[in-house]
Amino acid sequence: MKGKLNSPPIIMEQNLLITLLASCSSVQYKSNGERIYFTATSSSGKPIISQGFTMMHGRIACVNCHGANGNGGNVHMMMTNFEAPDITWAELTGPHEHHAPYTEATIKDAIIKGMEPNGEELEIYMPRWQMADEDLDDLLSFLKTLK
Repeated sequence: MKGKLNSPPIIMEQNLLITLLASCSSVQYKSNGERIYFTATSSSGKPIISQGFTMMHGRIACVNCHGANGNGGNVHMMMTNFEAPDITWAELTGPHEHHAPYTEATIKDAIIKGMEPNGEELEIYMPRWQMADEDLDDLLSFLKTLK
C-alpha cells in the first residue's frame, strides 16, 4: 500500500503537535474511532500500543502520517522521508495496481499485522498496532468517514 504524492508535504512536527495537543486537551471527539485516529488513545482506557517503526518516544497516531483527512503524502520524520498512503475509504476499497481492494478484514490486517491484501508486508514505516477488538472496530468505522 504505497501512497501517492497528491497533497502538500506533511510535516511530522506539525502532526506531532496536533497529536500532543489533542491528547492533552479537552477536545471532544465525535466517536472513539476518531479519538484513536488522532491520539492513539481509547475512550475506554484500554491500551493502544504501536510496534515497529515508531519515533517521538511512541507518541504517534494515524494522523501523524496520514493527515487529518486521511490523504497521506510526503512525511518528514527526523532524518527520514517517506510517502504515507491515502487511506480514505474510497482509496482503500477501490482498485489497486498490485493487489485486490481492501476489505474490512484486510484493513484490520494492515493495522494489526502490517499486511497488504495479497499477504505482502507493508513498508516498515507502518506501525503494527495492538488494540482491543472493539477499538479496532471503532477505528474502522471512523476510516469509513474519511473522504
